[in-house]
Amino acid sequence: MGTNEGEVQRERSLSPSPGAGEGMPKYILIVDDHAQLRKLVRAYLEREGGFLVCGEAVDGFDALEKAQILKPDLIVLDLSMPKMSGIEVAPRLKKMLPRTPIIMLTSYHTALRNHDAISLGIDAVIAKGGDMTLLANSVQNLLQGA
Repeated sequence: MGTNEGEVQRERSLSPSPGAGEGMPKYILIVDDHAQLRKLVRAYLEREGGFLVCGEAVDGFDALEKAQILKPDLIVLDLSMPKMSGIEVAPRLKKMLPRTPIIMLTSYHTALRNHDAISLGIDAVIAKGGDMTLLANSVQNLLQGA
């Protein structure tokens, strides 16, 4: 899905300013083919975690395009998507943005072993439908380490 670069840049520039905190704001890209889940994850991370979401992508191709433009500080990536899965796109994202942590958000978390995830460039695997606090804590931990 093509995206106008100006729209993506505007989306990042319109992100809410960070609260009183350490240094520069940290930006998150959410990649999932289900709009409701993207909306839920975005709302939770912004409201409860105090994080900034710079953009959303609907599949792997869209993720590559938006990651190139937005240069997010962290990516939340769905495993199962049409066109290009999270497993296919994760190594490409890591090659493009080697210092950017990737969290795989999936219903199939037991199918992805830790050593498989690490070899793909994935820093954490979180189960969909689980406690959203775990996602927020993982985001916080990875952003502090980045």
